[in-house]
Amino acid sequence: MRAKLAHRAAVSDPALETLMLALDGGDFPRGEGLFLGARPHPALDGWKGLSGWQPLKPLADSWEKAGHSGSAEPPGGRWPLVLFLPGKARDEILHGFALARDRLADGGVLLVSMANDEGAARFEKELAAATGGVTSIQKHKCRAFHVRNDGVWDEARFEEWRQLGGFHPVPDTNHVTQAGVFSHGRVDAGSALLARHLPRGLSGKIADLGAGWGFLSAELLSTSPGISRIDLYEADARALECARLNLASHSGCEIGFHWHDVTTGIGNGYDGVIMNPPFHRGSGTDLELGRDFLRAGAAALRRGGRMFLVANRQLAYESCLGELRMAWRKLAEDATYKVIAATAP
Repeated sequence: MRAKLAHRAAVSDPALETLMLALDGGDFPRGEGLFLGARPHPALDGWKGLSGWQPLKPLADSWEKAGHSGSAEPPGGRWPLVLFLPGKARDEILHGFALARDRLADGGVLLVSMANDEGAARFEKELAAATGGVTSIQKHKCRAFHVRNDGVWDEARFEEWRQLGGFHPVPDTNHVTQAGVFSHGRVDAGSALLARHLPRGLSGKIADLGAGWGFLSAELLSTSPGISRIDLYEADARALECARLNLASHSGCEIGFHWHDVTTGIGNGYDGVIMNPPFHRGSGTDLELGRDFLRAGAAALRRGGRMFLVANRQLAYESCLGELRMAWRKLAEDATYKVIAATAP
């Protein structure tokens, strides 16, 4: 059974499996530990001293269901072992090295695993340059590399990486974002197209699904003073914290911020739903993810409520809307995106 689980992990999550191989084959502390970017694995079962940080709600839920403790924010303190599965963005990865460094005890070990096609060799060299050298293994088209904190690391370089975190302004807006969140440092072109075609004067109770750092909600609130409440549902805790800041000046209605996996469903009774549904899960395309967003949005609408969404032109969401018995029409289209309005029966 254990061999089957390991094989499945190697297929579905090669960076995690390579991390576990390195952990099993090395002389690492086995008491207290911190896992940044935590994901469950059978090899971690029963490790009572392991705490995890995972900002993505579906992964955080799977981590806690496996019996581990976790949080939406990186825990403080100093740890003898820090495991790290980075994201994909350069600034996010380098800032993650600084997060790990700040939580590593003297003499502690940092162990990182990344896929080769996501820049593992490059970031291994970055960490080696800051620490004086790393030890690595390669497996499953990934690299796992580790280094012990000997107290003579290049702290100036870690300070540069530390500054890549935090909140940074989005050019030509009053908004902020964080490294690693969707559409970091810019307004997503699809969301901008949807914002231009949202009707003015929407009212009642609105849900923003996959709200990100709050761009669509902020745009809608600026043109629709009749909205009594808007609920932002977002799976990335970092993006949701940006949204709290970006909507702080909108005090005319109730605003709810929900760290939530939309595919599990949301509340109901909404007069309107807006969304730019995702269609990637991990490194692959998952069209069913976007359809799950449409189903959740449709189920949340009151009778006659309206849904407004933007999607890449090639994504055939119209058939899903038909299955949901929603009347729909295309509001706009450009070379890349289409904006659709749909009404609940």
